Amino acid sequence: MKILMVSAEVVPFAKTGGLADAVSALAGNLSEQGHDVKIVMPRYYKIDRKKLTPLPGAMGVPVGGGQEWTEVYSAPLPGFPKATVYFIDHEQCFGRDGVYGPTPSSDFPDNTYRFSLLAHGAFQVCNKLGWFPDIVHAHDWSAGLATVLLKHVCRWQEKFRHTASVYTIHNMGYQGVFGKDKFPDLGLDWGLYYGAGFERNGALNFLQAGISCADMVTTVSPTYAHEIQTPEGGFGLDGLLRVRSDVVRGIVNGVDKSVWNPATDSLIPARFGAGDMAGKAACKAALQKEFGLPVRPDVPLVGMVGRLVSQKGIAEVFAPSYGSVYSICSTMDVQFAIIGTGERWCEDEIRELQSKLPNFRAKIGYSERVSHLVEAGADFFLMPSQYEPCGLNQMYSELYGTLPIVRRTGGLADTVENYNEQTGEGTGFMFDSLTPGAIYDTVGWAVWAYYNRKEHIRAMQERAMAMDFSWKASCDGYVEVYKEALSRGCS
Repeated sequence: MKILMVSAEVVPFAKTGGLADAVSALAGNLSEQGHDVKIVMPRYYKIDRKKLTPLPGAMGVPVGGGQEWTEVYSAPLPGFPKATVYFIDHEQCFGRDGVYGPTPSSDFPDNTYRFSLLAHGAFQVCNKLGWFPDIVHAHDWSAGLATVLLKHVCRWQEKFRHTASVYTIHNMGYQGVFGKDKFPDLGLDWGLYYGAGFERNGALNFLQAGISCADMVTTVSPTYAHEIQTPEGGFGLDGLLRVRSDVVRGIVNGVDKSVWNPATDSLIPARFGAGDMAGKAACKAALQKEFGLPVRPDVPLVGMVGRLVSQKGIAEVFAPSYGSVYSICSTMDVQFAIIGTGERWCEDEIRELQSKLPNFRAKIGYSERVSHLVEAGADFFLMPSQYEPCGLNQMYSELYGTLPIVRRTGGLADTVENYNEQTGEGTGFMFDSLTPGAIYDTVGWAVWAYYNRKEHIRAMQERAMAMDFSWKASCDGYVEVYKEALSRGCS
């Protein structure tokens, strides 16, 4: 099967979040299964042209009522030589730092034009190569225009007549909403402002149009596929998703076992596996030293890694006079080790908590090495997300024998099995309501089991480390979706 991926970010070339990892891993693993996979993305300023191969001749891209001339470069996808990445090089649109904006919380004012160039350019790359896909697989709002172009423009051409589209939503919270006055940037007839589903509350919504025009819609876990069809999880688009529910599917992302594997991980001080956990004990001691905590093998250590933003439930954990962590650390014999960066108030409060709590330590920032050390050395991993489309850290934790403490939502609900006190079954500890009290009680439950049900904890670790989070199962799911898209879109 010939598959064209369209994405604003792909590891290792550009990354702001899990989207980049998922696109790279999915494309690479599909190529390893024998599919012909190509990815189109922008050539951002930091991507060195000298390390890419130029395609001969300039490429014209129709956009904004005119035409832009671009260059195209290519490179094999690192780790997956059978998959090729094509870079659209346009200095005015992409020759700058940042993917979506100059900072993680801001947007470039010309994003409609930039990502219109990406979508139009993806089809022009196909023309330039003389290669026409069976599937156009677009990812998130920034590639949403690709499904619109296929349905309303490109399918009128014989070479794309038998191409179908799949649209993957990685996070409903980011929709690509812009003023109606930006619609001319898209290079489309005004009739498609309504006809293709762009209009929402008098504005322009890329995600809504992508959903409206795709042959199949996927998201990154079965539970999240259900949640986005509810008012609580749909961010205003739940009605559209319910109307299109017959084409909505949820497929859990896989884990790159070449990176996240305690038996081979070069970033941790000792390797280990389910049959020999001595290495995990060594990692715990190293983690305690790294964070300046007392080196105690007998105390439960709770780790956290990630973005300190509201989606992650940070207020319920850290907010002054409200969050649960102060009470947890004051009333339980437990240690906390946290690495992350995000909202300023939260970073400041974490620093304040460190000055008050001897068993609470944090590093503001990000380090791949320290993140691996937390996953390997902690006994529990706290992830109290408000919503979580898929989540990866809970799966990393399980593979390292670190039992997740999570809210029952999205991909967390699909990848963690709740502890059963009677049988000792489960791979983690779960709660439903996102409140400080629920977090306090569930951490307390895990700590109680650590001290009083050691045989259960050991069995849970073995069960968690045996979980199959490989990309093969994810790829198999996507291939079935591709086949269904072809039957729907090209029938």
